[in-house]
Amino acid sequence: MRVVVQNDKSQASGVPVAVRCAALALAAAALLTGCADRTEPATGRGGPARAPDPQTRRAAEHARQAAEHARLAAAAHRWGLDRAPLAPPAPPARKPEITARDGFEVDGQEEEGLPPVFTTIPTRQKVVFLTIDDGAEKDPAFLRMMSELKIPYTAFLSDYLVKEDYGYFRRMQARGVTLNNHTLTHPYLPGLSYDEQKHEICGMQDIMKKQFGKAPTVFRPPYGNYNGDTLRAARACGIRYAPIWDEEVFVDHWEYREWDRSLHPGDIVLTHFRGRDDWNGTMVDDMRRFLDKVTREGYAVARLEDYL
Repeated sequence: MRVVVQNDKSQASGVPVAVRCAALALAAAALLTGCADRTEPATGRGGPARAPDPQTRRAAEHARQAAEHARLAAAAHRWGLDRAPLAPPAPPARKPEITARDGFEVDGQEEEGLPPVFTTIPTRQKVVFLTIDDGAEKDPAFLRMMSELKIPYTAFLSDYLVKEDYGYFRRMQARGVTLNNHTLTHPYLPGLSYDEQKHEICGMQDIMKKQFGKAPTVFRPPYGNYNGDTLRAARACGIRYAPIWDEEVFVDHWEYREWDRSLHPGDIVLTHFRGRDDWNGTMVDDMRRFLDKVTREGYAVARLEDYL
């Protein structure tokens, strides 16, 4: 269900309608849950607590869902969105098979089991995947916005930009965001030797493990440029997937890889950690443009790792 948020001129005591609805729904859920959890002896003698009846459980779940819808609507209003983002479907019980996109293979792709380069996830669900590169801008408002709206995204980090504040990305990780490899210094990899490429990728793997507790299995080549040595080096460093993107969003426009200039189920969308030094706006402005478009077109934002 999509919740449309409008400015309501008739607010009671200055409290937005969505917030008051959330409070009422939460109170109802607490009352129903409290009644359901009350321990009463069996008739005629002491005994175990009665299990809540199905109708009470359904009512409590309905109240919980209503409260969450109201909370998201209030958050969307607070961050200036046209409407609340759509909730993604449950992760697939069986993950799709990920292969290299046609025309994006290298020699030895299948024979050597090299990490596939792809721009979309094979799915019929109306979901897209948000990925954010490099780590230059470290905007705390962006963290709050994405956390309050419960928007999943994947970060691809380059050490030369994130090393000044690893703590920012640890806070991001603590909110459930997966941090992945985008090399040490963001070079044009096809211009380097195999050993130089391996140093860029494996060196970042070491940094990721030291700073964030885990070496990732997902890697994005800078600029989306790679060759056979890139994928061989990535495989040697423990990489299994090398997604790039199908669309890129900026604070003031979108760019498309496909001729139809449209979103498609499973598309991977790229943006960057950027602010006013590089854009005519902030990361919050960038996310507002992204979320308004995908929601308006009936798409939810899903977690990339749930499909890999």
